[in-house]
Parts: sequence; structure tokens; C-alpha cells
Amino acid sequence: MAPASGVRKKGAAAGRLPGTRALTDALKGAWQNKQQLLTDPRHTALLGVFLCLAEVGVTHWVIQRVPYTEIDWKAYMDEVEGVLNGTYDYTQLKGETGPLVYPAGFVYIFSIFYYLTEQGSNIRLAQYIFAALYLLTLFFVFRIYVVTKKVPPYVFFFMCCASYRVHSIFLLRLFNDPVAMVILFFSINLLLQDHWNSACFFYSLAVSVKMNVLLLAPGLLYLLLCRFGLLHSIPKLCICAVLQVLLGLPFLLENPTGYLIRSFDFGRQFLFQWTVNWRFLPEFVFQHRAFHLALLTAHLATLLLFCVHRWPRSGQSLLALLKDPAQRKPSSHRLTANNNICAVLQ
Repeated sequence: MAPASGVRKKGAAAGRLPGTRALTDALKGAWQNKQQLLTDPRHTALLGVFLCLAEVGVTHWVIQRVPYTEIDWKAYMDEVEGVLNGTYDYTQLKGETGPLVYPAGFVYIFSIFYYLTEQGSNIRLAQYIFAALYLLTLFFVFRIYVVTKKVPPYVFFFMCCASYRVHSIFLLRLFNDPVAMVILFFSINLLLQDHWNSACFFYSLAVSVKMNVLLLAPGLLYLLLCRFGLLHSIPKLCICAVLQVLLGLPFLLENPTGYLIRSFDFGRQFLFQWTVNWRFLPEFVFQHRAFHLALLTAHLATLLLFCVHRWPRSGQSLLALLKDPAQRKPSSHRLTANNNICAVLQ
């Protein structure tokens, strides 16, 4: 009886072993898949959906728990209120923080916000409107990464959920940057879908909200030349220009010089108290004209380096971009999604 019992125990142990191994293998497989979910760019869409849903809760918590900080919102409302009251001279439009210095698209969009938020007085509603803009921006950004498949998904957690600055700009400050950015990222998505006319339209609309979107213009011009050549790029560039004229027409008819100087003022000086990236500098250095010229020179030099060394492909010069694509060498400038994004954002 004893040996038989011993045999049964041994057999039972042996019988459990395959099941244990199967369970262990299943757990290892699940863990490996979990790692892939965080590291494999092919899973960007799935993680992006999860993070967008998580951000619904995060944005609600921030709006309810973190105090709102008034900086420019009231000034925005004062500026558009002047337009709604019939003032189209840009030199006469101003708010608490100074004159109106944004193009006409800003006026139209923030006029809608003016009516939706009871003349700007309903701050909480404005915050939820900007929360919707934030979630829409996340969607467009994630879609770009889904198409390009170059960045591991775990990075996106730090880009959105763990970013205090992003939530602050969108939800606690109500700056006009979020409006410009959501339109810009929408235009980049259109570009990736090969809808060039629509992409140019919405890119120009983003410029009309805030002038700093012009920083992406060299990359967009390069892509247009790659795709269409000089002659066929002109209609696309005209879309950008005509939209600016149409949006600014009421102000151009009233005081064209005032509108152009105020809305596209390249010499405007940023106040030191609002800077984040250059806070480590002494204020007198930040405000010095030589520092501004140094930054401009560095930016132009970087663009020149990209034009000479980064953007040309297949041993051809940039002059080849001026030709019709059908007249170029077969190996010249084949655009991919990654090429498009790199060119625009670099």
C-alpha cells in the first residue's frame, strides 16, 4: 500500500507539472505582450485610446481641483469685444495686458468663445471647451504617431498624463496656443493623407490664430516643392495667402498698415516674467537686442544647414526641387509619412 501510495503521489506531481508549465508560459507570454504594448510602436493606437480616456478624468480633476490663473483670457475677451462693437482699426484694439497682437483668425474664433462663455465670464465653461481642444489635439498627435510608427508608446504617458505644463497651458491659462496647435496638427494629418489643398488651408488658418506657426513654413514649403515642383506649388501657396487676406479683409480695409504691423509684428518683445525656457538667464540678457539677434541667427543657420545637408536626397541639389517631379531623376525625393513629419517639424 505504501509504495502504491508513493506512486500515486509521484504521478499526481507529474500530472500537475505540465499544467504548471502551461500557466507559467501563459504568464510569461502575457508579460511579454505587456512589454510590447509599451515598447512596440505598432501598439500606439491602442495605448493612445487608453491615454485619451484617462485624460478625460485627468482634465476633469485638474479643472475641479487646481485653481485657474488669469493671465490673458480677460484681455482676449476685451480685444474681441472691441471688434464686436464695431472697431476694425487694429491700433485701437487692446485689453488689460496690451494691444491686440494676433491675426484675424484669432478674433473670429475667440469671438465664438466670447458668446459661448457669456462674454468671457463663465471661466469654468471655457476650461471645459479648452479641455475638449486638448483631447482633440491628443487625438491628432497620436494619429500622427500611429501613421509614422517610430516612437515607443510608453513615451506618450509623459507627453500627456504626466505633463503639468501641457495641462496648465490648456486648462489653467486658456492661452490661444491650444487653438492654433489643434488646427496645426489637423493640417498635418491632412498632409499625411495627401490632402494638400486642405492641409494648406488649415495651416494658414493656424497661422491666423498665432504667428509662431510660421516657424513650420520652411518645412511645408520643402514638402510642396518635393511633391509638386515650383509651378504646381504656387496654387497651394496661394491658398495660404488668399485665406490670410480674406480673414483680415475687414481690418485691411480700415487700416491695412495698422493690421499688418500689429498682427505680424516680428519685432515684438516677450516679457521676461512669462518666459519658461529662458528663466535661467538674467533679465537684462533676455531683454537685450543682441540676444534676440543671436537666437534669430541660430534659427536661420539651422534652417540653412537642413537645406544643404539634411533635406536634399539622392545626391541632388535643392534646385532640382524647382523642376516638375516628372522631369526629375527616378530616384529623386520619394516622400513617406516620416519624411513629411520630419520636414515640417524640423
